Amino acid sequence: MSTQNQVSFTHRIAHLHDLPAIVAIYNSTVASRMVTADTEEIAVESRLNWFHEHTPEKRPLWVVEGKDGQIIGWLSFSNFYGRPAYSGTAELSIYLHESTRRQGLGRYLLEQAIQFAPQIQVHTLLGFIFGHNVPSMNLFASFNFEIWANMPRVANLDGIERDLIIFGKRVA
Repeated sequence: MSTQNQVSFTHRIAHLHDLPAIVAIYNSTVASRMVTADTEEIAVESRLNWFHEHTPEKRPLWVVEGKDGQIIGWLSFSNFYGRPAYSGTAELSIYLHESTRRQGLGRYLLEQAIQFAPQIQVHTLLGFIFGHNVPSMNLFASFNFEIWANMPRVANLDGIERDLIIFGKRVA
């Protein structure tokens, strides 16, 4: 458990019944054009395979519940590039309910992921972040992630070309 700004968080492995809340949080970020390259909201059914690819022993999907039991954020470890030689590398995704941003939840989840990664044989963590998403870049930088790649203008969001920055960190 971590304490940040007098708020305590704990996480758990996501269950299938959490998927609608996970998707709702994801969809809440689409309109901002800051976090995801999806330009339209997605359906829960479209994320079923993605959900089942996240196994607790290799690529967990965590959720954080608020005091009322509602999901307020989630973190996923995902395969990088999908080839066996890259099995020690995972991409992290962090999505937070709008009402919980800037309260230390992202910091808590990233800290927990860094500590947990060696338990699932992950030695390298990656974050794929748009270049205009300064809060997320600052979060990863605060944990000594470094910019490992800058992919200029690879995303087109509403006619605006955006950079993708890949942050990386060795954890084991």
